[in-house]
Amino acid sequence: MKLFKKNGFLLSLMLCGIAASTQNPIVQTMYTADPAPMVYNDRLYVYTTHDEDESTWFTMNNWKVYSTNDMVNWTDHGIILSYSDFEWGKGDAWAAQCVEKNGRFYLYTPMISKVNNRGAIGVAVADSPFGPFYDPLGKPLVQSDWGDIDPTVFIDNDGQAHMYWGNPQLKYVKLNEDMISYSGAIIEVPMTEAAFGKREGDPKRPAKYEEGPWLYKRNSLYYLFWPGGPLPEFIGYSTSKSARGPWTYGGIIMPAEGKSFTNHPGVIDFRGKTYFFYHNGALPGGSGFNRSVCVEELKFNKDGSITPFKMTGGIQKGIATLNPYQLVQAETISWSEGMKALQNEKVGVFVMATNNGAYSSVQNVDFGSRGASAFSARVGTTHNSGVTMEIRLDSLQGPLAGILKVPMTGGSDRWALPEIKLDKKITGVHNIYFVCKGKAASGILYFDYWRFI
Repeated sequence: MKLFKKNGFLLSLMLCGIAASTQNPIVQTMYTADPAPMVYNDRLYVYTTHDEDESTWFTMNNWKVYSTNDMVNWTDHGIILSYSDFEWGKGDAWAAQCVEKNGRFYLYTPMISKVNNRGAIGVAVADSPFGPFYDPLGKPLVQSDWGDIDPTVFIDNDGQAHMYWGNPQLKYVKLNEDMISYSGAIIEVPMTEAAFGKREGDPKRPAKYEEGPWLYKRNSLYYLFWPGGPLPEFIGYSTSKSARGPWTYGGIIMPAEGKSFTNHPGVIDFRGKTYFFYHNGALPGGSGFNRSVCVEELKFNKDGSITPFKMTGGIQKGIATLNPYQLVQAETISWSEGMKALQNEKVGVFVMATNNGAYSSVQNVDFGSRGASAFSARVGTTHNSGVTMEIRLDSLQGPLAGILKVPMTGGSDRWALPEIKLDKKITGVHNIYFVCKGKAASGILYFDYWRFI
């Protein structure tokens, strides 16, 4: 993603101003969309699709996963699966969802089938939320006549798994215990005004429902969140006393906004709060085909209804601190500018500073009372002189804790691990900024991980 352009200086300044008070979009190092949150072992994971840079269509080849412990610092775990990992897959790695059952992870994935050039939904299985995922069926899990995209899977308290999907028709099946097969016929949910609201101006489509359903349960009430039309999409919701319906329309909760004509909800409970994920086109170059994942805290009224809300800057305060004395991946970021996520076999995921002044930051770093006196980082560059990383406290122009000189290594498969003594011992809780400096026009340095000592 080209976050900085020669004619984009004003936009960059605007982002610098936003960075002090915002977390949205939660990923700035590439375009992401269609968020699907999952909680496992007291950590929140968000599976996303990936819009290729400068797309003019839904050009999406793989699925990624990010995770957080505190809702403000997000770790990029890279590409976990591609449509090409399915022998029958032809393209279009669109909105997917991962769920865990009995220690195994099931990723439900739509794509185009080679067999008949139509959409279908597959399933991949892994023993870890990061994969490796494999296709246990060698064929689609489900394929109907049309519109097989955007699956959502919910496992109820009794262990029964339910799956909805579809555009423009909402469809449903009850998954079997093995999570890779289903029972009965595909059910088409009635598109009624009572269930999904009244769509204006299209007699062939009486209801507002468009695509991207998300099934969620709170107390004894089931919620089905969905993007509604006509385009651009808003987010509406319906409720029921059963996971299979019938559904009652609840209204619009997020209006159409944010430079993207599509949207996709994902709702999850995490440490006593409920979070609502969605996407928009907020990053530089963003559009309906270059989208970015965002999050808000979701509030419910006493009767279970939801008051409409708009897109905001997101989560303002972390719910945990970050330990600087353990190895921290450089792709763990609260906010960044001019940093691009990359991945190779040598080190996995890392970030590259694309220009002079590019930076990444992390929030709520707890140095304790004894404090840190040294810093080391795994870095590299292809430039032979003058490349440095400034470590600053609390803001982009905050106190300078030290300057790390980055040695020339020759490429992103070659790395060094320099260490410096800090100008002054750091104690207490701070936000940390890693500011990359160099004379080159692009590709200033590579950054893999860091640690304070």
